[in-house]
Amino acid sequence: MATRRSAKAARPPASTRRSTVLVVLVVHGPNLNLLGERDPARYGRTTLAEIDRELAVRAARQGALIESYQSNVEGELVTRIQQARGRADAILINAAAYTHTSVALRDALEAVALPAVEVHLTHVARREPFRHNSLIAGACVGMVAGFGPASYYAALDAILEHLHRPVRRKESRP
Repeated sequence: MATRRSAKAARPPASTRRSTVLVVLVVHGPNLNLLGERDPARYGRTTLAEIDRELAVRAARQGALIESYQSNVEGELVTRIQQARGRADAILINAAAYTHTSVALRDALEAVALPAVEVHLTHVARREPFRHNSLIAGACVGMVAGFGPASYYAALDAILEHLHRPVRRKESRP
């Protein structure tokens, strides 16, 4: 079952908003709804709701809003990413197990053309070999992993910094 947590229920498209408030969509993949109970030795005792609340507080301090979404269903995650186009300015994504298997999530991230950061609670390169390959990495501007819930907070800081950087234009050569 998909859950949606949002700082604002209905937002006009990013392209039509007058304010400078940035919206960051946070996408949580399968089994993350069980954080705090599932394998606490590996994932800790912090719940997904606690992570989302802290992200909202940290975003607000920086003049941004968080829209959080969790689903165990790949197609629902794809749909939510597609809906971000025109509504959000960036995406944080913890695709969980779909990181290693989902071409559909990668294609959705590429299609919306929003800057995205891949997030993982654990250090995936230190885990089982099948977790070492990320299919979504190529569609993201960066990745933060291995710091538990702090991975999300570092990713938020990084994407907001990325959004505030001046656009560099490629110089044409004569």
